[in-house]
Amino acid sequence: MRAVWSEESSRSMESLANAGAASTERLPPHVVLLASPGAGHLIPLAELARRLVDHQGFAATLVTFTDLSSPEALSGVPACVATAALPPVPLDDLPAGTSMSTVLLELIRRSLPSLRALLRSVGAPLAALVPDFFCSAALPLAAELGVPGYVFMPSNLTALVVMRAAVELHDGVPPGEYRDLPDPLELPGGVSLCHADLPPSFQSSGEPVYAHLLEEGRRYRRADGFLVNTFYEVEPATVEEFKLAAKRGAFPPVFPVGPFVRPGTSSDEAAGASACLDWLDLQPTGSVVYVSFGSGGSLTVEQTRRARRWAGSERPPVPLGREDAKSGRWQRRP
Repeated sequence: MRAVWSEESSRSMESLANAGAASTERLPPHVVLLASPGAGHLIPLAELARRLVDHQGFAATLVTFTDLSSPEALSGVPACVATAALPPVPLDDLPAGTSMSTVLLELIRRSLPSLRALLRSVGAPLAALVPDFFCSAALPLAAELGVPGYVFMPSNLTALVVMRAAVELHDGVPPGEYRDLPDPLELPGGVSLCHADLPPSFQSSGEPVYAHLLEEGRRYRRADGFLVNTFYEVEPATVEEFKLAAKRGAFPPVFPVGPFVRPGTSSDEAAGASACLDWLDLQPTGSVVYVSFGSGGSLTVEQTRRARRWAGSERPPVPLGREDAKSGRWQRRP
């Protein structure tokens, strides 16, 4: 079920809730999940919603934004998860050339009244609000309604390390003053991240989006926790570092709940997934380099060959991608 949320939708839900007031106690607790645009955000959040329904007994509604969400992106949402789209908001007053990240953050801020109306009209006990990491502006609504607010990280814990480092770097810094992250940035486990390898939005404190992300990260400290699309074995040192930070009260607790991937729908996809796992099981410990292209990234065939040489192995890589005949680039499988 997909709906664009409006005041009419709100009244309909209130009517439904009143009609079923006698049975409200029997309704499962409801979790509302807020996805920012992009397949890399929506797909793992939809899978989290499915698991909350199938394995934990919750009802779940996945909320998106009409402005930047395509019907195709929602086509893979499991049938057991309800969906709702917040109505469009005016954005034509933003300056020409405004970065997409800034547009997205402004879209979320201006959509909060509609989200508040939706949350107040859920016809079941609201158990939690789970905005993804671009939508932390919604966290005060969870506090307002007296329910936990958990931030969902669709990528990994290292992304959260970068955000936390930026926030802590600015503790005590006068408002309006911004500083670049150190180069290199030291990560848990003795890993160093060069400045040029940071996400573009974090490479220069002079970019407007840097200030917006810093504000976003400061709100993270008010979350009840983080649900992260990772698992312990991939980032053990980082998980342990966040455990220590939570014990000190320096940062909310982090829960590795991944990996979240869209389940295969055909026997061919299932066979391909099994072949990949069988291949991995045969490799020596510490011998596999994992490269994620994200939602739409790609490498040239030559870059892929160089990556293999850099990893010190001439064995063929696990077949998780394919060469595009037209572009000559190596792309992840759909």
